[in-house]
Parts: sequence; structure tokens; C-alpha cells
Amino acid sequence: MGVEIRESPVSDEAFDAMREFVHDYLAASVENEDEGGRMRWYPWHSAEYRFNHILNVVDISTTIAEREGANVDVTRVAALFHDIAKLEAEQDVHAEAGARIAREYLETHGEYPDSFVEQVCRAIEAHSYQDDLSDLSLETQCLIEADILDKVGANGTALMLLRMGYESRTHMDAAEMVDRVIERGVDAKERVESDTAESLVHQRLKRTRWFQEWLEMEVAEMEAEESLDDVATGMGDS
Repeated sequence: MGVEIRESPVSDEAFDAMREFVHDYLAASVENEDEGGRMRWYPWHSAEYRFNHILNVVDISTTIAEREGANVDVTRVAALFHDIAKLEAEQDVHAEAGARIAREYLETHGEYPDSFVEQVCRAIEAHSYQDDLSDLSLETQCLIEADILDKVGANGTALMLLRMGYESRTHMDAAEMVDRVIERGVDAKERVESDTAESLVHQRLKRTRWFQEWLEMEVAEMEAEESLDDVATGMGDS
């Protein structure tokens, strides 16, 4: 359980300002690519994708926090800053770098309680934690579960199919790519701890499996038609 903070220290206006700061920071990371940024040619390594992912994680983690009794302000602020350093720091240190940025921002943009700042920064630092989530604060757990969930379901499927184009794959490979999303969902179901996250994983897996079933049926039909065309072509050549 996280430490209860009875009065919300973050107004809507303050949160909007944080969101704008994160957006601008990511954009600047891309502009500074020659100075060490990590942006790659895949679209999900762009500032726009990273910011959208962050907003998704904010929304999902807030939902989980509200339903599970976690501190919502700690959770949503940590979610907002969790990947702010993703485009300029290496993967294995981006969490710590993000926590440093968040700490500097919170200490210079308002009078936030020390306990609040510490909880936010600890959650950001631990959001790449790979072991048992029950070992972490409830706020950190909500953040990690939301980060996992954003890659599962319809959104995860769309991203995986988008990846196909950049890898010069055809639609005939789509079912295989969707299967990877399902595998992520199965792994996520084993990893999440909260009832809310487990329910969300179940919903998202169900949607992805429906899509895969329809996709496999239609691809099979297209393959059959192509086989008939090949037979017809062969007969015409003989």
C-alpha cells in the first residue's frame, strides 16, 4: 500500500502544465538526436508515439488506481513522467533518468510535499521492474500494469500491424503478428496483480483473439483463391 496523502497536491492546471512539459521535452529529445538521442526510424520511437503511449498509460493507471485504492495523484504523475527520458537515454537507465527529471520539475514548479515527490520518483525508477509486483508500492504496481496493458489488445495489435509495413511484410503475415500480441497478453495476465488489471487484460485478450479468428478465416480464403488462380494459370499455359 502507498502512503495516503489526504489532500490532492496536483490541480488540473498543474497537471496540464506537466503534460505540456513532457510533450516539449520529448520533442526536444528528437531535435537533439545528433547529441545522443535514441530516436529510430520505427514510428513508435518518435516523440509523437512516445507521448501518446504516455497518455495511454496515464489513463489506464488512473483507472487502476481509482479502483484499487492507490493514491491517484502519485500514480498519474509518475505515469506522465515514466518515459520522458526514453528517447535520449539507454533502455536500462531511462527509468532513473526519468525520475531525476521528474524530481527537478516537481521541486521547482510548486510546493509539493516531500513525501509526494519521493513516491512519484520511486514509482518512476521502478517502472521497469521485472519481478513480483506485489513487492512494490500499490502506485508503482498500477503504473507497471498500465505500461504492460498498453501493448495488449486493439492498440497493441494496431502497433504490431503497423510494424509489418516497416519490415516489408504483407498482410498474409498478419495473423502471425497478431499472435505475438496474444502472447504478450497471456504473459501480462500472469504478471499483473490487481483485479482491475486482470479484468482489463481479459477484455483486451478477448478482443485480440476475435480479431485473429476473423483474420485467419479471411486470409485462408485469400490463399485458396490464389491457389485456384495458380491452377487456372497453369492449365492455360499447358
